Amino acid sequence: MERPVKVLFVCLGNICRSPMAEYLCRSMAAARGLPVHTASAGTSGWHDGEGMHCGSLEILSDEGIDSSGFVSRRVRTQDLAGFDYLLAMDDDNLAELEQRFGCHPGKIFKITDLLPDSGYSHVPDPWYTGNFNETCRILTACCTTLLDKIEKDLANQSSRQTLKGYLKVFR
Repeated sequence: MERPVKVLFVCLGNICRSPMAEYLCRSMAAARGLPVHTASAGTSGWHDGEGMHCGSLEILSDEGIDSSGFVSRRVRTQDLAGFDYLLAMDDDNLAELEQRFGCHPGKIFKITDLLPDSGYSHVPDPWYTGNFNETCRILTACCTTLLDKIEKDLANQSSRQTLKGYLKVFR
């Protein structure tokens, strides 16, 4: 069996957006039979060891996704080598990742770069907006595009290619 494509979703506290993306993408990949491993982390350690925000839990539950075993964590040094993609939710998260790991176009980028014509420059943080439905909708669209690309790469026997040529915007 082929090694799974490993995706790390990154937000600030790892209790709202990135865990929602982790579990949404995991469920969507499983439904499509794609070998994708997902995880999530935060750029801050404010919520290390905590569970997911109840708003994210509720949205995932409404989607039929069990995320009860989730525990938040901070981004670690070994994540750069351990994941094929590190996907930031916003400019601040991206800046933190690039400060820590350097610039790696096609490996570290904003998840909304997958939807260049959507009008979204970032995934809004429901911690502040309270709109978990909007966050879920945007993340679902981003994950769909990501999985389409991964599926195409796997079909072409080139699953380890970067998304470099696929994205319009790079830092």
